[in-house]
Amino acid sequence: MKVLVIGGGAREHALCRSLSLDPDVTELHCAPGNAGIAEVAQQHQVDALDGKAVAALAGELEAGLVVIGPEAPLVAGVADAVREAGFPVFGPSREAAVLEGSKAFAKDVMAAAGVPTARSYVCTTAEEVAEALAAFGAPYVVKDDGLAAGKGVVVTSDAEEAKAHAAGCERVVIEEFLDGPEVSLFAVTDGVTVVPLQPAQDFKRALDGDEGPNTGGMGAYSPLPWADPELVDDVLRTVLQPTVDELRRRGTPFSGLLYAGLAMTSRGVRVIEFNARFGDPETQVVLARLKTPLASLLLASANGTLADLEPLRWSEDAAVTVVVASHNYPGTPRTGDPITGLDEVAAEDAPHAYVLHAGTRRDGEETVSAGGRVLSVTATGEDLAEARERAYRAVARLRLDGSHHRTDIAAKAAETSQAAAPAQA
Repeated sequence: MKVLVIGGGAREHALCRSLSLDPDVTELHCAPGNAGIAEVAQQHQVDALDGKAVAALAGELEAGLVVIGPEAPLVAGVADAVREAGFPVFGPSREAAVLEGSKAFAKDVMAAAGVPTARSYVCTTAEEVAEALAAFGAPYVVKDDGLAAGKGVVVTSDAEEAKAHAAGCERVVIEEFLDGPEVSLFAVTDGVTVVPLQPAQDFKRALDGDEGPNTGGMGAYSPLPWADPELVDDVLRTVLQPTVDELRRRGTPFSGLLYAGLAMTSRGVRVIEFNARFGDPETQVVLARLKTPLASLLLASANGTLADLEPLRWSEDAAVTVVVASHNYPGTPRTGDPITGLDEVAAEDAPHAYVLHAGTRRDGEETVSAGGRVLSVTATGEDLAEARERAYRAVARLRLDGSHHRTDIAAKAAETSQAAAPAQA
């Protein structure tokens, strides 16, 4: 099978890495890719938001599967154009991707499907915003209704900050604050059958101890030693399957990756948001644990044959990802800085730890930074403590002037896991 992946971040590098290890994948292509993806896939230049251009590239390559990574091409309808050209596509249609493209639409779908979520108001004026904030009280949760690259949400106890964020958005969803830890759960679906993956937890704040501004994600880990063993089955029954069924009932079947961001509240599981694609950085740890060949899973989604697929196989190992971000991220990042130490990680830490590229590019003989989140250092181990140790050992070998990373990714979960080990034994 020839596979074309659309995108150029760490999520796409994780997808390309897993696909490159799949014996059924005879050729792997990526557009536009990045400096790390170039090591496992042939790269092509294409406007990822231009469906006709992506379909034309798939035709040139005679692709047997097109995998669309980021949300923007999905919301722009690129999957539709590629499907109409006759190629199997992993990714939802424009109409179904509105589940991520509009928070208000997602709330409507959840209400119709009986999916538990936060109470909310959709606001378009300053007066409506003020009323909604007063109704819920602090802490305030204000979400841009449209796509915002993972940074459209403000959670604050400062009413003026909440109003300022709302003022910068055309339409906002203001909702009640959900207590409890957050979980990311991905599911692959063909519009009828839903196959959940293993849960992960990511870290949105820029600084240790969940301090600092919101980001696209500074790290992640899987599995979750503190989570209820029935969590995946419960979420499949109460959230994922009802949502897929409701979208099909509306005539907009959802095929691809359904991502549920969940809050484990004192009143039970509540959906924070849905996304229409793999999440970054959770993808890095989830795929690190997946033993089932990835291409067959994604192709079954594209072809509508997930019901025929054998149960997914998972490694018992734990996985941890630490994001190395550029100077000033999540503000305007500084780019063009050389990255060194990549060869050292490959020589000293493989196969247990490896670097997935996000915002990188080649500049002559050098690899340089080209975005806010630059690298995702991913490691596996027998437990979270070993995976953390390996990940941070690899991070220490990397040098990028002005870069920063969190030092506490999976720290509490690793302690939980070790504390539980004697009882389990």
